[in-house]
Amino acid sequence: MTRTETLTRYRRLRKISNEHHHAVLNIIAPDVLLDWAKRLGLTQGRRVVIENEHELTLAQDLATYLPRLGGSPPLDRYARAARFAPGSDEAIVLEAMRHARFSIWRVERRHETAGLILRDMLRGEEIQLVDETMEKAVAMGVEIAGRLLTPDGFAITARIVVPVTPALMEAVFARGAPALRSATGDVLARDPRFAIGIYRAAVATGVMDSVRLRRR
Repeated sequence: MTRTETLTRYRRLRKISNEHHHAVLNIIAPDVLLDWAKRLGLTQGRRVVIENEHELTLAQDLATYLPRLGGSPPLDRYARAARFAPGSDEAIVLEAMRHARFSIWRVERRHETAGLILRDMLRGEEIQLVDETMEKAVAMGVEIAGRLLTPDGFAITARIVVPVTPALMEAVFARGAPALRSATGDVLARDPRFAIGIYRAAVATGVMDSVRLRRR
């Protein structure tokens, strides 16, 4: 596709992704979101206390993509209720959300047509990310943590990314479970405790204060 075609397709998929994320949050009980916020250190009593809006988005990400112990994944419940037509863009984006991949990603270079080439630092793979804001604002060599969806031949972000710093990674593994500290590659990337640890460290170290990205 040309750059114009790619960006047009991206904007369509981003719009649907935003709609899905908001709809899933609507079926998640408030106490579930409160529990996730508590695990990230964002509560005082039963109140959520945040320094910026991005910290709340971290809790919303966990509530959306991770099931509570003994419960079913919220995205699965949403899919059963929504019943989008097979092959529709809505169904394609939702399926991509259900198979989103969390990892640490390094910005390698600009894609020749649109977006950026990211390297999955845990799996050793490269992927094209289309994100108009990040393409303009992110420097080459920067590392980020977050979920990517692949609804087409390129990936898009799942609402939020976390800047990766040495202090953040030190905090993740200092507080991580023994199994987390010994895991590598795809095993580490798929372990929900890794995402939780990244987000908790992001709150503790204050790195989200530097995030100025708006998902477009």
